[in-house]
Amino acid sequence: MALMRWRDRGWPFRELDELREEMDRLFERTLGRAVPLRREAPVVRGWAPAIDMFERENEVVLRAEVPGMSKEEINISVLGNTLTISGERKTEEEVKEDDYYCCERSYGRFQRDITLPQGVDAGKIKASYKNGVLEVVLPKTAEAKPKQIEVAVE
Repeated sequence: MALMRWRDRGWPFRELDELREEMDRLFERTLGRAVPLRREAPVVRGWAPAIDMFERENEVVLRAEVPGMSKEEINISVLGNTLTISGERKTEEEVKEDDYYCCERSYGRFQRDITLPQGVDAGKIKASYKNGVLEVVLPKTAEAKPKQIEVAVE
C-alpha cells in the first residue's frame, strides 16, 4: 500500500537521483567523460600525473608519478614562470575494448602546467627519473634564499 502512495507522489529518492546526475556531469566536465566498458567498469579518458611539490632551504622540488614511461617519452619545458611536463603513455599491448573486464590505468597524452614560485632560477633546473617518479629540482636564486641576520649587542 505504501508503495502505491510513492508511485502517486513520485520516486521518494528523486532528489538524490538528480543530485547524483548533477555530480556525474560535474566530474565529466572536470575529469573527462567516463566510458562504461564491459561489466560497468568506468574509464576516464585523458589523464595527468599526480604531483607533489615542496620547498627546501635552497630549492623547490617537484615529483610527478609517471610509471611505465621512459625518459624519452617525457618532455619538460619552462616558459616565463610556468613549468610544463608533458608526454604520452602508450598501451602495452592492443586489447579490444570488448575484451576488458576492468581498465583503471590511463593512457594517452598528458600535460601539466605548474606555476613556479617566485625566486626560482629557471636556468639551473635539473630533472631525474627513477622507479616511475620524475623529480624536478628548481634551485632558488640567491635573492630568494633565506638570509641569516646577526643580532648586534650594544
